Amino acid sequence: MRIAVAGGTGWIGRLVVDAVQDAGHEPVVLARSQGVDLVRGTGLDDALTSESAVIDVSNAPTTRRKRSEAFFGTATRNLLAAEERAGVRHHVALSIVGSDRIDFGYYAGKRRHEQLVRSGPIPWTVLRSTQFHEFAAQLIHHRWPVAVVPEMISQPVAAHEVARCLVDLVVGGPVGLAPEIAGPERCRMPDMVRRLLRARGSHRPVVPLRLPGQTGREFIQGGLLPSGPGPRGEQTFDQWLASPATQRMARSRR
Repeated sequence: MRIAVAGGTGWIGRLVVDAVQDAGHEPVVLARSQGVDLVRGTGLDDALTSESAVIDVSNAPTTRRKRSEAFFGTATRNLLAAEERAGVRHHVALSIVGSDRIDFGYYAGKRRHEQLVRSGPIPWTVLRSTQFHEFAAQLIHHRWPVAVVPEMISQPVAAHEVARCLVDLVVGGPVGLAPEIAGPERCRMPDMVRRLLRARGSHRPVVPLRLPGQTGREFIQGGLLPSGPGPRGEQTFDQWLASPATQRMARSRR
């Protein structure tokens, strides 16, 4: 099977490409480094064929509502239009657990993303995932003397397990909104960041920050937790911290 991966050179995208190969399929990377620009729409017609299925893990590195909506709106429309021209048979999109319930800037873009996929011309599947284990590292500003971390409860999942789930879904055929994927345990994000810092040999203080308004309440009242049964990853956050890849990353930051 020929599987195109939009955002295939990004962090999660590389894991998806590996999972495609491990499953015995042919990955096609859709990324600017490969001559494909989702926002401009260039290179898509050459990359997609009627034999293709698509996994979209493209991402906008912003928390601002307008920028997130602009990226996901433009990139998704361009990708779906090219898929229709090529005769693509299945589009799988990665989204976020809670993005439909919490009014947060970045999530507005993911809602736009989902809306376009669900109303688009290609048979579709949307998989919502909880935060990856690596999300804790993204919250650390390395120049700050303290780590200021939003108060939130998550059920973090290993990114490689999400990648495998996406490949299983794309091979299995369109199902619409798939059951949400999450990790095996619930964690407070400040605790995750504190454990990560200690694993890196850092004793930097962690300062929990409750976000204002309804968004802050949703973050601490379970708005980021799965709303029903679904696939659950096996790797815990502590197991991820102890993994060789994480240990190598920790040593490189010391």
